[in-house]
Amino acid sequence: MYEILQTPLSLRGLTLPNRVVMSPMSRYFGTGGVPGEDVVAYYERRAAGGVGLIVTEAVRIDHPVATDNPGIPHLYGETALAGWRAMVDRCHAHGSAVMPQLWHQGPMWNVEHFGEERAGRRAMRPSGIWGPDDGVVSLRPGARERSLHPTEAMTEEEIADVIAAYGQAAANAMAIGADGVAIHGAHGYLIDSFLWAFTNRRTDRWGGDHAGRATFGAEVVRAIRAAIGPDRPIMLRISQFKMQDYKARLAENPGELELLLGPLVEAGVDVFDCSQRFFDTPIFEGSDLNLAGWVKQLTGVATMSVGGVGLDKGAGQARHIDATQGAANNIAPAIARMERGEFDLLAVGRSLLNDPDWYRRLLSGEPFLPFDPANLQRLT
Repeated sequence: MYEILQTPLSLRGLTLPNRVVMSPMSRYFGTGGVPGEDVVAYYERRAAGGVGLIVTEAVRIDHPVATDNPGIPHLYGETALAGWRAMVDRCHAHGSAVMPQLWHQGPMWNVEHFGEERAGRRAMRPSGIWGPDDGVVSLRPGARERSLHPTEAMTEEEIADVIAAYGQAAANAMAIGADGVAIHGAHGYLIDSFLWAFTNRRTDRWGGDHAGRATFGAEVVRAIRAAIGPDRPIMLRISQFKMQDYKARLAENPGELELLLGPLVEAGVDVFDCSQRFFDTPIFEGSDLNLAGWVKQLTGVATMSVGGVGLDKGAGQARHIDATQGAANNIAPAIARMERGEFDLLAVGRSLLNDPDWYRRLLSGEPFLPFDPANLQRLT
């Protein structure tokens, strides 16, 4: 039953050996922004476990307010790049491809005060708006209240600087030997905050309608394409939910979603990483398609589904990370969706944090390890 998971997939000039992907998951172990031996070995163990592609944790682009937690690794600077180069080489030795995920937190920068110097800085927001005051969130106490105060909207110069930083990060990805570039365009972070009507009230070329709200993301993709050339794939993560509100919706219907995605596809996105809490959740009435299924149907572009693979649905709040979950073999419905063409890649997140050999155990029929929520807080 696992034949489709073991089938290679070509994305531009890259051929993946199988369809199982390590999903990007922030770990915060990059001391001083540098991925050390512990981080390198952590990724190598997942490559040794057989996954076809590793999308790294989100990495900081070289912009003053790109990310806030000092443990987020950078994709710039000689020492950080040397660490990532070692990681890529060691994962390649096991046959896994690697894509770093480029990150700018946008409105979510400095929300929870992780200790980075803040003097004279403000978060980048398309229209100065953080998010709703009544959304479902899982932030530290007081974080939303501190963030709701409006700020100045991003200027043309600031927009241009951020786009250039994405392009330089993509060039750095090629310098470390990466096989492509992933972009975090979901969860209420910068690109998503341009896509989301609630946070983008602009009336210039960066807003106004669905195509306008997609312009910033499309320009980021174009800058990355210019930096990496025509033969490497670009992956873009999107989502309905936001860190500012888990109930938020990027699009209310397929037509709205299509209008947002069109400019991104035209700019050069090769695969959409479609983030959901659970992969089997329909997103529009009248269809059981998940987000990845709708995106593929609307665009014809390859898609990757993610959300709760190998886990039960737990008993916690409707939040992004739920430590109440337990291990489960829910792979059969995911495979059934892949076999009928709903999506092309299956991303595995917390199950691979829990056990580097999760994919090998799946193929061999071995029982999965019990899910230990403590593994979410350490490198194993």
